[in-house]
Amino acid sequence: MKKIKVALVGQPNVGKSLLINKLCKANMKVANFSGVTIEKASAKTFYKDYEIEIIDLPGTYALDGYSEEEKITRYFLDHEQYDIIINVLDATNLERNLILSSELLLLNKKMLLALNMYDEAKKEGIEIDIKKLNLLFKTPVLQVSAKTKENLDLLLEKVVLLYESKFRVKSDFYSNFCQNGIQKENLIQYASNTYSQVIIKSSNFSPLSKKIDKILIHHFFGLPIFLFLMWLLFQLTFTLGQIPMDYIEEGFGILGEFCKEHIPNPLLASALSDGVINGVGAVVLFLPNIIILFLGIALLETTGYMARVAFLLDGILYKFGLHGKSFIPLITGFGCSVPAFMATRTLKNKKDRLLTLFVINFMSCGARLPVYVLFIGAFFSSDKAGNYLFGIYILGAILGLFAAKLLRITAFKGLNEPFVMEVPKYRMPNWSLVAFMVINKAKAYLKKAGTFILLASLFIWFASNFPRGEVQNLDENINKTVVEQSYLGQFGKIVEPVFTPLDFDWRLSVALISGLAAKETMISTMGVLYSLGDDIDENSQDLRSIISKSVSFPSAVAFILFVMIYNPCFAATIVFSKESGKTKYTIYLFLFTCISAYIVALIGLNIAKLL
Repeated sequence: MKKIKVALVGQPNVGKSLLINKLCKANMKVANFSGVTIEKASAKTFYKDYEIEIIDLPGTYALDGYSEEEKITRYFLDHEQYDIIINVLDATNLERNLILSSELLLLNKKMLLALNMYDEAKKEGIEIDIKKLNLLFKTPVLQVSAKTKENLDLLLEKVVLLYESKFRVKSDFYSNFCQNGIQKENLIQYASNTYSQVIIKSSNFSPLSKKIDKILIHHFFGLPIFLFLMWLLFQLTFTLGQIPMDYIEEGFGILGEFCKEHIPNPLLASALSDGVINGVGAVVLFLPNIIILFLGIALLETTGYMARVAFLLDGILYKFGLHGKSFIPLITGFGCSVPAFMATRTLKNKKDRLLTLFVINFMSCGARLPVYVLFIGAFFSSDKAGNYLFGIYILGAILGLFAAKLLRITAFKGLNEPFVMEVPKYRMPNWSLVAFMVINKAKAYLKKAGTFILLASLFIWFASNFPRGEVQNLDENINKTVVEQSYLGQFGKIVEPVFTPLDFDWRLSVALISGLAAKETMISTMGVLYSLGDDIDENSQDLRSIISKSVSFPSAVAFILFVMIYNPCFAATIVFSKESGKTKYTIYLFLFTCISAYIVALIGLNIAKLL
């Protein structure tokens, strides 16, 4: 079978990722703000006798850009092997898009122009002379819609025909620029002249986006509306999540009792019930909260609202030394630190990137959410739980801003670059895409629970039960002193003095250490350790009720504050090291976050004691 390698190129937010998703039934993330594709990604489709591999390159406004994502695109186009360029353009924003198209023509490659969002252009009253554009650029032009799948098969047909055709140099185009020297001003002028010749009818009405923006990014009402939406999201995360949580908790409780009653070997029964079921079950319990949180974030991203919040908060971020574009990585950090760290590539200035990388950790990732929900559920009534959850996230963001200010005036001195970012149109969410994004996150969460967390739970159970010494048989309630004398207990006693000023017992101390690998592991660790204490009666199987009896309220406050700030998980730390470029920054991150977490937790502990 013959193979065709296609480079998919376009400016940010023109629908490249959605197009490749529809063409190849791929599973790449698509959102409605620039900078989503931060690495080149590929997918394959089959058409006639060809295997067509499409490389989705990061969005770039020009080929001479300096951001990391723009460098990736330029390097690929200059040095990698490919057969055809598909230049995706936003048909509703053609003049600006043609600037990049003009630059791509200079690469002397076979190219096809795909005018995406043509359905939206028609609704706005925009008409484009396709034949004239084809004549001026001397390259195939096709109007498509990734959303409605209009002309997608025809696009593949044109790719095959272009591949089979003999390449023709655009002599007129080259002579225009090579005689005068290739300058950016010339390309912009050429794009402008081309636009004026091919546009038949432009939009003559104010788009709906502008009308909505008058409210949502209003200089006075905009911020309260954003905070309200965030509060509503966290309120729903807790209240709606509580319903399935009860059923999941009950199911794992029944399963644990079944193991103890029907497995004759007490050691094996304890391993399954206290290790696997208590550990993994404690993590799976919070799956509904994770799903609701990611659903809310996905909806805000795909509608185009998140990009507007970046403009809304630019003034605030600037006062604390952050760039306006830092908002996108920061808000991504509420989902997961890994893509958030990678999203900093949209920042061109190195100091802005490094500063944003350090501050992302203050945005509580989804893995921290189960810890918050556990402790909030243990100490507060469910009707106020959403408010406290919202408060934790906002407090983390506020602390992140002050940390940014501190770092800006000390480690990362320098002026911010001007904030320039395209505001996309509002769009109805692509529900299949939103569903895919949420399901993908849920699968990843369950996969971690069924693999890494499972092994960690068994390790914690083993380390908390051995060496057994003179105790030969397991009783229904393992004596607390046996656990404290175990390998894990001995390790906990070693690290306990470090956390004694924060009033953490050895079990909380061990949970924090395990959280360096993955924050979800903290839940499984506590699920195993606190279920093994002798101070738990038969009516206290709920981990939240166990926590409320075993941990004082001031200690719980300090624990939440520590978890909110200290070092990200191992996977995120590896990505941070890669994105920062130097190992020393990874060491600085660990010291900065852990010391900050300790100080803030100590302050929180003493305030809670006073209250």
